Amino acid sequence: MSLKLVLFDLDGTLLPMDQDVFVKAYFGALAKALAPHGYQPDTLISAIWAGTKAMIQNDGSATNEQAFWRTFCSLYGEKAQQDEPLFDAFYHRDFQAVQAVCGCNADAAETVRHIRKKGLRVALATNPIFPAIATESRIRWAGLQPSDFERYTTYENSRYCKPNLDYYRAILETLNVTAEECLMVGNDVGEDMIAEALGMQVFLLTDCLINKTNRTVDEFPHGTFANLITFIDERT
Repeated sequence: MSLKLVLFDLDGTLLPMDQDVFVKAYFGALAKALAPHGYQPDTLISAIWAGTKAMIQNDGSATNEQAFWRTFCSLYGEKAQQDEPLFDAFYHRDFQAVQAVCGCNADAAETVRHIRKKGLRVALATNPIFPAIATESRIRWAGLQPSDFERYTTYENSRYCKPNLDYYRAILETLNVTAEECLMVGNDVGEDMIAEALGMQVFLLTDCLINKTNRTVDEFPHGTFANLITFIDERT
């Protein structure tokens, strides 16, 4: 079946980064921004991790946003959700400084444009543990615009996370495509290449490779953005 839709991961794929460095900078900025409002850094970060775990384990009974705040409020009290505007303000302002620890590969944006020019659909399959405002910022850091994607997953519009296959099933249903019509491009062997189990084609981008189980990358089509373009051109 012909290729119709290309799904891209964001962090480490379209937006080059060292995941550990990014998380350290992100949490550091968040803790600094919220400390004046009574949030002790260590407790705050522990609560964010707990909320993130709740999203990753989400069974679809709630949005990821609801799963996060339910857990966060179980630790801080129900009144904590009244502080959600403080988090929004952080993403608007202080979060932007975290861009400094990320790279920017012009080949990423050019590849997305090349694919769109070919008439293929493009969506962003980034793990939906961030609000839309943070995801949209990271898209722009990668040299792209949110409008470049037919859909991008966020914690507001998603009920599952990677590597749950239901995350990918939900995208297929929303965009009305079959797995065989899709190509998933990502840098994480465990979270992105698992889409192959549904029948999707996959491509492992190796620039910022994450391979926690040390699988042989030769199991998958892999390489740089130039290799990806060749891979797609040969199939369309």
